[in-house]
Amino acid sequence: MPLDDNVVEAIYREHGSALRRFVLSATRDPQLAEDVVQETVLRVWQHAPDINGSFRSYLYRTARNIMIDNYRRSQRRPHEALESSLTDPAEVMGRVDELLNRVLMEEALLRLSKEHRDVLVALHYRRFTVNEAAVQLNIPSGTVKSRAYYALRALRTILDEMGVER
Repeated sequence: MPLDDNVVEAIYREHGSALRRFVLSATRDPQLAEDVVQETVLRVWQHAPDINGSFRSYLYRTARNIMIDNYRRSQRRPHEALESSLTDPAEVMGRVDELLNRVLMEEALLRLSKEHRDVLVALHYRRFTVNEAAVQLNIPSGTVKSRAYYALRALRTILDEMGVER
């Protein structure tokens, strides 16, 4: 049983612009990005009962799969392949996977408590040492180590719940 029209409109309203940015960063073609977003919403509408885990993750994975399908389809038609702004399949897939990983990690980090998120961002994204993170966060270095340990465990659990494979 597919979603009703009001739910589909809400999905498009809430996630359409983020999906469009995601696709544009991989393809750089506004028309293609709009087509991929519409196809993504259409597939979500058709397969709604089968969605397990994070809804946003499902949307991004669906958009990624559509981009891959479009690329493969364009490779079967040489005249379209020459017009395409996407030339190297490894580069395209790498860029799309990197973007998808960023989006999923951002969503997972937002589910952590503020204390755990602050420690992970300081240690892993800002590349602070434990002592630098302790000074920056105004907590003892032992607390930084402890929070980092528990934050990573919580992050692994969240990513598992989101259906992200290692």
